[in-house]
Amino acid sequence: MECHPVNLEPLATFQVDLDPILDLGDSHWGRRRVINIIGGAFDGPRLSGSVLPGGADWQIVHADGTISVDTRYTLRTHDDALLYISTSGVRHGTPGVLARLARGEEVDPSEYYFRLFCRFETGDERYLWLNRTLAVASAARTAAAVRYDAYTLT
Repeated sequence: MECHPVNLEPLATFQVDLDPILDLGDSHWGRRRVINIIGGAFDGPRLSGSVLPGGADWQIVHADGTISVDTRYTLRTHDDALLYISTSGVRHGTPGVLARLARGEEVDPSEYYFRLFCRFETGDERYLWLNRTLAVASAARTAAAVRYDAYTLT
């Protein structure tokens, strides 16, 4: 028996605005950084609204420069539902590209790898389908934000 093929369905484009990086230094896991989320917006065929202030990205920067992403924050939809979102992912690139990103330079997202896995949680009946939905995203980092296109796995 064959498994059902996986397809990607556009969900929304997210703009997550960030505070400056808080560098906690090296630990036994790697270099710990916290980046607080201060707002943003999202818009797409199935989901739109605003990113609420609060939450953060609790990152680990590994010795090779790869970043393990771990975010948790809250969304308010256009029709006033509250959604919890968590993302986990990976960002990596050549040392030169990573240095340009660290300086806040604009870098074409095709020059580095930045992918996310997204999970949602809500009690709002209109969006219960998100509790049972997995999403993936392709992301880009700017000096003060992360932008990503999210797709549900169907």
